[in-house]
Amino acid sequence: MTAKRAAAYCGGGLLVLAGLSFAGGLGLQTPPAAEPSVSVESARAAHLGAEVLAQTARLRSRLAQGQPAPEPVRNPFTFAPRESERRPARSAAAVPEPAVLPPAEPAIELVGVAEDRTTNGLVRTAIVSSLSGDLFLVKEGETIADRYKVKAVGPDAVDLSDLLSGGTRRLTLRQ
Repeated sequence: MTAKRAAAYCGGGLLVLAGLSFAGGLGLQTPPAAEPSVSVESARAAHLGAEVLAQTARLRSRLAQGQPAPEPVRNPFTFAPRESERRPARSAAAVPEPAVLPPAEPAIELVGVAEDRTTNGLVRTAIVSSLSGDLFLVKEGETIADRYKVKAVGPDAVDLSDLLSGGTRRLTLRQ
């Protein structure tokens, strides 16, 4: 026997038992008894009505003797007026002028030196790369990015003169 078949038999048996227990609980019903000529419920209603009228009269007499309800003190739909707090006026403090910093040096690097033999002698060309991807091929006396002027080009270094600050910067080849 499979598990599905066993579950089906158990479920069917439970349904049969439930039906039998429901049918057994009904039993025989007796016909309703004849009602008395004076209704019990109408007598109860009359008694209840008399009690309600008595309590209403008592409540009215208590309300007539009591004080009227006080008027509400606060209105929840309006804001209370605020007292303005006057703060003393601040005197304008002297703000120091920001120090003027020299512009940052551009990130440039010497990537190579080329040599040409001419009738005038040996002429070196510096190959300078910037961080922005620009490549400058400069000889002595030329400028780089409108900021540096090439003073001298050696076999493994270049000397630059800063046109803004007047200082000197030396770039060397990496080993």
